[in-house]
Amino acid sequence: ATHINQAIRAHEFYESDRDYLVKKGENGKEIVIIDEFTGRLMPGRRWSDGLHQAVEAKEGVAIRNENQTMATITLQNYFRMYNKLSGMTGTAITEEDEFKKIYNLEVAVIPTHRPAIREERSDRVYQTEKAKFEAVTKEIKDLYKKERPILVGTRSVERSEHLSKMLREKGIPHTVLNAKYHEREAQIVAQAGHRRAVTIATNMAGRGTDIKLEEGVEELGGLFVIGTERHESRRIDNQLRGRSGRQGAPGTAQFYVSLQDELMRIFGSERIGSIMERLKIPQDQPIEHSWVTKALERAQRQVERRNFDIRKQLLEYDDVMNKQREVIYQERRRVLQGKSLKGVVLEMIEDTVGQLVSSSVDDKIRPEDWDIKSLSKRVNQAFPINLSYHSLEGVHRHEEIENIIFQKVEEAYARKEARLTGELMRE
Repeated sequence: ATHINQAIRAHEFYESDRDYLVKKGENGKEIVIIDEFTGRLMPGRRWSDGLHQAVEAKEGVAIRNENQTMATITLQNYFRMYNKLSGMTGTAITEEDEFKKIYNLEVAVIPTHRPAIREERSDRVYQTEKAKFEAVTKEIKDLYKKERPILVGTRSVERSEHLSKMLREKGIPHTVLNAKYHEREAQIVAQAGHRRAVTIATNMAGRGTDIKLEEGVEELGGLFVIGTERHESRRIDNQLRGRSGRQGAPGTAQFYVSLQDELMRIFGSERIGSIMERLKIPQDQPIEHSWVTKALERAQRQVERRNFDIRKQLLEYDDVMNKQREVIYQERRRVLQGKSLKGVVLEMIEDTVGQLVSSSVDDKIRPEDWDIKSLSKRVNQAFPINLSYHSLEGVHRHEEIENIIFQKVEEAYARKEARLTGELMRE
């Protein structure tokens, strides 16, 4: 049943060029996961529980063995292991509550070195994805004529290549930066601030990249950033916006949205769609108003709250596991550090003996009816002591039976320790 479920997930929910890339590797074609937030490839990472194998089967590539996961920990509990914790990012303010509730960290906003003069336009909402991309293409064509550099952000490799095809048909020179061309990232980013540079990128170019403007570009209005879809997280949108207007330079950011986009379908399309229908707005004409942008941000906040609740619930489960993890690792450290575990082992033996006796000896029934044969058999399976049930006959107290068995096991332990020496026993 697990294999069938994973096969269905691979076929229905995981798409090539969005969630993963079929890439030529050293041993033939392989499936490489694409990070949904950064748009970058994650070589060496594999999905678990047979999902990666299901995707490999779907794409007809060689099926490799599943990695064996020896231990897991949530990121939250991993970070909590540090005595001191801090971080720095340009987009933390939207997650201020989560930092406080999970890590007990305050978020401090540091003012920009120079005043930001970037123009942030209201979102343009279209009824269909087709109309939206046609409008994006027209905007790029107009900006290209004005020689302004343009950075276009898309959510997936598939969307970036779809837009690239539309621009080729219009005869607009451009560069594509996605997981397929990550080797050329530095070269592409270095050219992205030049006159007439059109760069179509996934989330790769939306974070951690500083696009330098060519001389004279500031006079043209700086870098024009176009977002072709709103992401579930406001942070990713803010990171894309932040590519323009850096260090006090001019710039413009504009998002294009359609009612067929994933976020809109789930959270916001009905109300806006009914307004557009009532006003009989043509498909190629957008709604552009501040309340539309606010409605989209409300939808994003809903998604962020839902995702936070999921992370919080996962953390609550992991907090229980974490207590067990701490005990296991504490014992592991003691073994690795060469400390004597004899006392701990004898304590475990005593607990095990107690459990074995309790399962066979019941104080509520007569001692003559106790199943001593079965008890001795189970003790011999647990410990190498060759206990005879005759040694337990005539003993009528629960505690006495435990003491007899524990003494015999302890004697066997002492004999083995004498034979191997205490140091070897610890190893």
